[in-house]
Amino acid sequence: MNDILSSIRVAIASMLVCVAGYTALIWGVAQAVTPATAQGSLLTDASGQIIGSRLVAQSFTSPGYFWPRPSAVDYNAAGAGGSNLSPANPAITARASAIIAAYGVDAPIPADLVTASGAGLDPHISLAGALFQVPRVAQARGMDPAAVQSVVERLAFAPGGPLTQERIVNVLDLNLALDAGA
Repeated sequence: MNDILSSIRVAIASMLVCVAGYTALIWGVAQAVTPATAQGSLLTDASGQIIGSRLVAQSFTSPGYFWPRPSAVDYNAAGAGGSNLSPANPAITARASAIIAAYGVDAPIPADLVTASGAGLDPHISLAGALFQVPRVAQARGMDPAAVQSVVERLAFAPGGPLTQERIVNVLDLNLALDAGA
């Protein structure tokens, strides 16, 4: 009987240290080192309402907004994941064709605008993908395309710093900057 009680005490102590203690330690370090990302990089409007996260894509369909990469999970962060379809699957071709038709152009479209990311929630598009959308967004907003392009260029960054050549743009940040009149 003593062996059973000792085993139960060791199991409870192990759970407290390994589950609760470790989790609290990691959470505390994250809060101290990077509090904004530890809270999910949530963005709020002027009234304090949460309007999105810099870390998770959300759907924009209005012509006056930049559109994100397609999502295999319909932008549902609870179900992040790819489509599991083979690149040769006709459903992938049909989805890409529908997206191309939504853009309404015959010009080549940057690949990231018609293909979903691995998690289906990538909040960034390539600089080329953003620049491709400038004419549509500028026309829908009644803005000079050069002004919209200027905002895109200002918000573009290299994720790997000087080690990365291609720049990317966070779609939510870009749309919010345009809404704010930047």
